[in-house]
Amino acid sequence: MLKLDFHPSGRHFLQIPGPSPVPDRILRAMSLPTIDHRGPEFGALGRDLLTKIKRVFKTESPVIIYPASGTGAWEAALINTLSPGDRVLMFETGHFATLWQKMARRLSLEPEFLGLPGVEGWRHGVQADMIEARLKEDTHHELKAVCVVHNETSTGVTSDIAAVRRAIDAAGHPALLIVDTISGLASADYRHDEWGVDVTVSGSQKGLMLPPGISFNALSDKAIAASAKAQLPKSFWAWDEILEANKNGYWPYTPSTNLLYGLNEALDMLEEEGLENVLARHQRWAAGVRCAVEAWGLEIQCQDPSVYSPVLTGVVMPEGIDADEVRKIIYERFDLSLGMGLGKVKGTMFRIGHLGDCNDLTLIATLGGCEAGMKLAGVPLKGSGVTAALDYFAAHPMHRAG
Repeated sequence: MLKLDFHPSGRHFLQIPGPSPVPDRILRAMSLPTIDHRGPEFGALGRDLLTKIKRVFKTESPVIIYPASGTGAWEAALINTLSPGDRVLMFETGHFATLWQKMARRLSLEPEFLGLPGVEGWRHGVQADMIEARLKEDTHHELKAVCVVHNETSTGVTSDIAAVRRAIDAAGHPALLIVDTISGLASADYRHDEWGVDVTVSGSQKGLMLPPGISFNALSDKAIAASAKAQLPKSFWAWDEILEANKNGYWPYTPSTNLLYGLNEALDMLEEEGLENVLARHQRWAAGVRCAVEAWGLEIQCQDPSVYSPVLTGVVMPEGIDADEVRKIIYERFDLSLGMGLGKVKGTMFRIGHLGDCNDLTLIATLGGCEAGMKLAGVPLKGSGVTAALDYFAAHPMHRAG
């Protein structure tokens, strides 16, 4: 049994799809002395943050920042816009879409779960045509919102949110569009305003490279208007008091001051590199990792190349091999953490995170650990994924825009 004081030499490889490794620069920022959250210095920080965070969501509208996990922001999105008994259309793409649907039911909403049948639905993205067809059937507009996950962390699928917006418009339906991009923000292309999203949910511990503890709701005017009529009980999550306090850079309760220092540093890092460059390197890393999986002769969890995630890649084990046992060997022998299969795919696959504070060598080492661990576990491999990834990265150097 692994002891709690297990500290091997070298740095641990945290290659799960979040929380992602926190850069030293952000850790140093978080270590600064805590200041008065009612004082003028904090107000200046708050105003600056609330402006900069909009640029990551690509919005001109307000972004709410909560001292909470992404699950809290899920709840905030629902209870600020909906009322008890409201019907919502949710699309099943994986474990996190399923958890969000479960939350909606616990909040006294009536979710309708649409999706492809069985495990197959967990290998594809949101099917916009199915949403359009269902909304056209809803001639009395009983469905008040469409809720979808942008980047499904459990499967490695990044759905086409613009297509969902087009589907809602084609159906002539007034439903709100609520999107979870907890693992997609600052790693996968996301455009809150351009895609007509009403509420975007996200969190700090993925592409923003922070520890867990901050989450977000990016709003639209339509969502703010809906919140004035929503009847689900709320206090901590209520947008109105937060928006009012945010005008001067403050919050109506004690915010997570030192995490906000870290967020400020993370936003500066993203802006210095250029968000388009950040997104491009994630796409490049993902392509290199997929080359490795293909060279191993293994299946990628996502079966639709048009929606491959730039954030993570799900690796399906051959029949009869327990993916969790493979992960255990890799962890114990190489101090490398990989994401486990969740829900319907537990034990059948593992997930390689390639997001945030990484580089080519980080991923080559990660793939080396995976390859060696799978060999130790008796997984039959066709060829070397490490060599395939090295060849891909060499042939596709990173080009910075701007």
